[in-house]
Order: sequence, then structure tokens, then C-alpha cells
Amino acid sequence: MNVGLLYSRIRRDEKLLLNELRERDHEVTKIDVRKQRFSLSDPPEDFEGVDLLVDRCLATSRSLYASKFAQAYDVPIVNAPETAEICADKVKNSLALEEAGVPTPETEVAFTKDAALEVVEDFGYPCVLKPVVGSWGRLMAKLDTRDAAEAVLEHKETLGHYEHKIFYVQEFVDKPGRDIRVLATDGEPVAAMVRSSDHWLTNAAKGAETAEFELDDEALDLVERASEAVGGGLLGIDLMETGASRSDARDASGDEPRADGYTVHEVNHTVEFKALNDVVDVDVPAAVVDWLETKAEVNSQ
Repeated sequence: MNVGLLYSRIRRDEKLLLNELRERDHEVTKIDVRKQRFSLSDPPEDFEGVDLLVDRCLATSRSLYASKFAQAYDVPIVNAPETAEICADKVKNSLALEEAGVPTPETEVAFTKDAALEVVEDFGYPCVLKPVVGSWGRLMAKLDTRDAAEAVLEHKETLGHYEHKIFYVQEFVDKPGRDIRVLATDGEPVAAMVRSSDHWLTNAAKGAETAEFELDDEALDLVERASEAVGGGLLGIDLMETGASRSDARDASGDEPRADGYTVHEVNHTVEFKALNDVVDVDVPAAVVDWLETKAEVNSQ
């Protein structure tokens, strides 16, 4: 199998994949998207002979366009551009989850500061304001008072890019100091972890503590349905626990009671997994490559 790795920076995640692919004697073509030229009809020379492209672009814009060009060239790519488009935009992400009947936090979108402030007031405090495009918990704001809401909304309104003028407001979910990240391949979980923090943001990129998490039947069902809602692929599915905790249901560490019920707040299409690989017994890159081999075999038939 010749795997083309689309990248703009080789991080630890990409190194884990590359090492696993090479250990299995697969040919790897590293393709730096910053150096490519994409014609409307003819693929870049680096695409020649590639059985499967893996999108690992750091920038969302590059990911979206590179995957679209790959599809136009009839070069198989994971994830598909349709999946990337949904996952890259929080509005499209939320709409896809809602349409599929997957529980997701209450969300409203407004296009002016005044309309957004009305949404915030209706939700009550605290609530959360998120950028429609973004990752690692950046540019997210927990609004605790009207004064804070007015200040943040005015700040966003004065920023240049049009995306800042799409006000994505979400209810504040009173999660138990953590959320759950699941890495899944076409809806089949590879591994899961909890990300815990005293801060309301529990992203691993923000320094949250991580521990392995055992998915129950409800979570397994939601992972499958959320994956299907965005088109499947190699995905990071983020859940939050809701409701009263159950003392008889604990995470894999055995230390924390688990909550009764979940909500899916996001599905990620260029998912990072280095933190997950460090805390679970599963060999995550090996499982991902197993799946890539299956995808390549299916595409060759």
C-alpha cells in the first residue's frame, strides 16, 4: 500500500502513523501541501501511485480544499471532503447531529451583536460563545454576566473576518469537570479517554489531565450515530456527561463516578491522538493503520 500523507507540519501524531506504516513495509509519500499546486484537471505529481491519501493538514482551509481536489482527481482520501466540511464548521456540525437525532447542547446562531445578546439573555448565565471555525479551545468564551457578554460580542463584531460575525451561542453544560474524547473509525471506537480540569475548558491542548475511559452501551451508540451523521471516517467524537452521577458506574481508573447520560458537542475530522495513545492500553496508531489498510483494500476492488 502506498499511503500519501497530506501535511503542513509533522507533529507527534503524524510520526506515530508514519512509524507504524513503515514498520509494516508500506510505502509512504509525504506531501507537504504548502508546496503543492492544484490544477482543476491534473493531480500534483506527488499524488501519482498513491493508493490512499490521509488528510493530516493542520490548517482547516488547506484540509478542506486539498480533500476536495483529491476527490476531483478520483484519488481516495480520508476523510472525505463532505465529512471535513461538516466537521470543520460548528454550525454544520451541530445541524448534522441535530438532524440525526444525536443529543447535542442547545445552540442558537445570530448574525448581529444585538440579536446574539438576546440569545445570551434567553439562555441565561453562564452560557458559551464559540467561533464557528476553531480548535484546541481557542477563542471560546464563557459568559457569566451581561457586562461580559456585551464586551465579548462587541469585540467579535469589530474583528475583520466574516466568521467572527456569526455568533454561535451554546448552553453551558454543567459537566462533572471533564469531557470524553473518543477516537473512532467509521463509528467503531478505537479508544476513549476523559479529559479533566478545574477550568471549564477540558481540552488536552489546554493542559487537562487524561485517563482511559470505558464506554458504556449508551456512549457506544452515540459514537456510532454521531459518526454516521457527519459521513464517517477517522474521527474524534467529543461527549459530555449530563445528569446525576451513578455510584455504581465508574470510569476505567475506578476513581470517578460516571454521570447518567451524554451529549455530543463536537465531531473532529483531523483528530489528534497522541494524548489518547499515552493513556490507553490500545495501540492507537496500529488500530488506525489497520483501518487504513481495510479502506485501501476496499477502494482497490
